[in-house]
Amino acid sequence: MGQTKRITDGFRSAKTRVVPLAGGGDGLHPCPTMITAELIQHVAGSLYERALKGIPADTHRALQAALGHESPGTGRRTLMMMLDSADAAEREGALVCTDVGIPVYTVKVGTRVRLEGPLRAAIAQGYEALVRRIDPPILKMVTHPLTHERGHTGRDIPIVSFDMVDGDDGLEIVCAPKAMGSGRWEELKTFVYPTLEQIESYVLEVVARAGSQPCPPIVVGVGIGGSFDHAARLAKQQVLRPLGQAHPEPAIAAMEQRLLAAVNALGFGPMGLGGQAGAMGVHVDYAGSHGFMPVAVALNCWINRRTGARIAADGRVEWTG
Repeated sequence: MGQTKRITDGFRSAKTRVVPLAGGGDGLHPCPTMITAELIQHVAGSLYERALKGIPADTHRALQAALGHESPGTGRRTLMMMLDSADAAEREGALVCTDVGIPVYTVKVGTRVRLEGPLRAAIAQGYEALVRRIDPPILKMVTHPLTHERGHTGRDIPIVSFDMVDGDDGLEIVCAPKAMGSGRWEELKTFVYPTLEQIESYVLEVVARAGSQPCPPIVVGVGIGGSFDHAARLAKQQVLRPLGQAHPEPAIAAMEQRLLAAVNALGFGPMGLGGQAGAMGVHVDYAGSHGFMPVAVALNCWINRRTGARIAADGRVEWTG
């Protein structure tokens, strides 16, 4: 009997379909098989659609928690509208926001994984297939930086970054589409031997400049140290961190709490209409650096778009986010 794989579709309710896998075996037990290009295409497209038509479970919980603490008035009503909108989008298969952003994928590749064909091409093909079939259709948000011509694809689109995981035989893919509201206000600045106070002040300055534009309550990711590009990557990784998950080092965890309190004390509130819920989380990480120390600040809007999936060696797909 030819080997099969099980693909789980849907959002909170799961459905399963079975399609052929390359190689032998019964499809139920780990064996030396390849993860097929077809499966990667399906997962990449589904992740983008899931990111557009729902919000992560931890984000839903964070908004509910903020609702419980928000003072009566416009801020509280706005949070209720956000939750209602997210629930309606998922229930009806609609878009939570019409700014669907540009497709951004982060991929962790196990050093023992076996892949059928080029990985990046499979992700791109999955995204392009999704653009053709998604209902409702999505707007053209990919913009040529020099001509401003818009389309669904472009140079280096989708944006895909890779990392390796020693000893793993699977594949992890995270999709975090980037839209105008949060993308416009992200920043990076290089300091020379900054104090902790200087770093925290800079983060608050970035958030204050952004104001209501990133559609709060936001998630703030901060990357400190390393090189220019590594600090930006650290900041991006931090907005992907699950809400409520503190940094393992007590000093950094304390910094996160100080910054979260300070951001909320700015008083922007939900959608900048005033209130206590300006941010759902501030996540910080760092890397060794030189005397020059870049500090990057990344932002996610209240939708907090990030969906993920792990593809096991036997073809099983576990959806996260």
